[in-house]
Amino acid sequence: MQTAHHIFINPVIQDYEVPELREAVGWERRDRDYPALLAHCLFWAGMRDESGKLIAFGCIVGPGIEHGYMEDIIVHPQHQQKGIGKALVQKLLQESHSRGICIVTVTFEEKNAAFYQNCGFSPCSGGIWQRS
Repeated sequence: MQTAHHIFINPVIQDYEVPELREAVGWERRDRDYPALLAHCLFWAGMRDESGKLIAFGCIVGPGIEHGYMEDIIVHPQHQQKGIGKALVQKLLQESHSRGICIVTVTFEEKNAAFYQNCGFSPCSGGIWQRS
């Protein structure tokens, strides 16, 4: 039986919530990025558990014309392997489509390639610049 995941576009998120979620998955908290990051997103998606705690987050950034970039797909470890990550990505892609964004790119670690392919992404070559 498939569980319905209630993922919302642009839910209200407190400044500390995404950093706590990032920390839960082993990423740097980056507290100083919130809420500024949300102001730079085209839109974001989130899901809360029964107690109201943010358990999933992801966003789309970019010019908002034809292309968007998917970032920070995060699901709390206690809620992984339940289809929430795929539902989150699908919600972001649906919202992209509704806004006329027809190309969405994402970068990911090799260990996550099967997940993103299962969500409909095709592998492609590209490059990255990172300040040293």
